[in-house]
Amino acid sequence: MGKINQFMSLTLSAVTGGLVAVGSFYYLGEQNQNQSFAIQPNQAQVTHTKMPGATAFEAVDFTSAAEQTVTGVVHVKTVSAGKEYYQINPLQYFFFGQADAVPRKSPDQLGSGSGVIISSDGYIVTNNHVVNGADEVTVVLNDNQSYKAEVVGKDASTDVALLKVEAKNLPVVPFGNSDHVKLGEWVLAVGNPYNLNSTVTAGIVSAKGRNINIMPTGSNNGGYAPIESFIQTDAAVNPGNSGGALVNTKGELVGINTAIKSPTGTFTGYSFAVPVNIVKKVVEDLKEYGVVQRGFIGVAIRDVNEDLLKEEDLSVTSGVYVSGLLDEGAAKDAGLEEGDVIVQVGTNAVKSVPELQEQIGRYRPGDEVSITVNRDGKLKQFPVVLKNKFGNTDLVSKEEVHSMSALGAEFEPLSAEMKNKLRVDHGIQVKKIDGGKLKSAGVKEGFIILRVDKEEINDVEDLNNAFAGKQGGILIEGVYPNGTRGYYGVGM
Repeated sequence: MGKINQFMSLTLSAVTGGLVAVGSFYYLGEQNQNQSFAIQPNQAQVTHTKMPGATAFEAVDFTSAAEQTVTGVVHVKTVSAGKEYYQINPLQYFFFGQADAVPRKSPDQLGSGSGVIISSDGYIVTNNHVVNGADEVTVVLNDNQSYKAEVVGKDASTDVALLKVEAKNLPVVPFGNSDHVKLGEWVLAVGNPYNLNSTVTAGIVSAKGRNINIMPTGSNNGGYAPIESFIQTDAAVNPGNSGGALVNTKGELVGINTAIKSPTGTFTGYSFAVPVNIVKKVVEDLKEYGVVQRGFIGVAIRDVNEDLLKEEDLSVTSGVYVSGLLDEGAAKDAGLEEGDVIVQVGTNAVKSVPELQEQIGRYRPGDEVSITVNRDGKLKQFPVVLKNKFGNTDLVSKEEVHSMSALGAEFEPLSAEMKNKLRVDHGIQVKKIDGGKLKSAGVKEGFIILRVDKEEINDVEDLNNAFAGKQGGILIEGVYPNGTRGYYGVGM
């Protein structure tokens, strides 16, 4: 009797499961089609037609690209020394009124990421955030050989860093061209997530020119505005993949994996890589100058979107809208005007602010760049000679950038209107403060620096020269737009 009950129970479960399955299938069919799936006696026979140009599906072969890449991707391990401090025994102090300060040290911080070998003599590219603040950097190759690495240079504005190890004949991942990457193209992410060496995942390019507002701003990146124009993919990337390779099916490097978009901190859908064309420019600058040379066009910009189309009654539906021009900036000198829509840099179309920043970020001060704008429905082309952050076309030194970064501020030329209002013929205005020595001294945004140690300041170059090589305290004199005078002592 027990066996019969067991048999009936199993039968009932099977029938119930079948009914649920049929019900689900039908519900979905009815929800989407609103029709029965029963075949009618006189229903026409279904035929399958081959569309013109259709070909049989061929699976993509990732093996060659994976084999070429894993040997050129390394494991980057970092050590940040613990902080030293002194500790007093509170009980001893409470009972005896005094206590000896005992030296202590917090534990060392260990970090891990990935890197890509870009030259056989030991240059390796990785993310800035992988090595930033590290006291020791070690690189472990795919064959488990280990090397101490020197940090040649870092650029927080693009999150790229360059390392060097003393080695020869290393396997290299060749550069591709990120401009040629297409939506829907297959790519591989290669790195060391969770300390799992030589991990390869595959996905497609989901978007280009993506800005996710993850980069630091202001003094945290040398005073440069961040460049975020990521390649977005659905290849699985997790902690430890940072600095690793994003390659195409030819095994060419098209990006450096940098970030994920996730509510949990682990991969749930999309990852982001710095385009290799930006990486190449940054690496060349770090090798040659020790610092990134950034060119600026001197414009305030907005994406062309639905709201802007209505506000300005534009005749173009995509591009970058020029909402303002910097006095004596590169764009104004070249003839651009407020209301222009930038649609092309060189031969490359730009449809958004990140894309424009990416294209301009490939050039140095003094470079001439062809900018195409849409002005009142007509295309106009302008040769624009880019300037540096100090307002001239000179290449900047590592010392200059670090000196200005220490101030923690962004500056802009003093307008003719403000000069007339305050009755001054020189000065430079603090546009933004983001930490640094000026903030510590109490300087507020909008302050106009007139003199530094009694030397007149006309532009950022004068300001930089005034601070160069100074030791101890420096006196800054100036005025606020409301006429209030200000005097600040800044320690160097």
